[in-house]
Amino acid sequence: MKITFRLTSHFLAWAILPAALASFLSAQSAQTLDLQLDPAHSNSNITLVGNMHTVEGSFQAKRGEVHYDVATSKASGEIVFDATSGKTGNDSRDKKMHRDVIESAKFSEIAFRPDYAQGQLSPQGDSTLQVHGQFSIHGAEHEITIPVVVHLEGSTWTATADFTVPYVNWGMKNPSVLFLRVGNDVKVRFHAAGTVQR
Repeated sequence: MKITFRLTSHFLAWAILPAALASFLSAQSAQTLDLQLDPAHSNSNITLVGNMHTVEGSFQAKRGEVHYDVATSKASGEIVFDATSGKTGNDSRDKKMHRDVIESAKFSEIAFRPDYAQGQLSPQGDSTLQVHGQFSIHGAEHEITIPVVVHLEGSTWTATADFTVPYVNWGMKNPSVLFLRVGNDVKVRFHAAGTVQR
């Protein structure tokens, strides 16, 4: 009887295991992550290379939330930066940037709205995703794919991304004057942090 009981128990265990595993994987694949942005710990640093100097600056985050469906890789939401917060450490240069380049008095927000992300997202630790979406600046939207390193740790998340904004090709003015020339592209380093709900 004991032998029969053990065989039966093992048989039931092996019979139940695939169903339990399938249920677990189904639950994992259906998981949606809601990422809430903490503006106080999120910003973007910019670098604009010139012939005689390199301009460094930053923009402060305003608000944001991103919803990511692990099963379909679809994303939604937005991350918004305050265009009027841009600073480079030089008042006259900042005035020119806001007035003549990004026209922040008229276009006060810079936003990224993701629609899908390619790559394997780890439930803990670092993952690199190729995030596709619309980058909104200076009153126009531009399709872009950004490589983003996402770190999940319990109920918190952080993300970093490095990408280039071809601001002149996107309809903004190059602020070069006389012999002081700068490039037509600006490098952006994005950093964000916040809380996550699964």
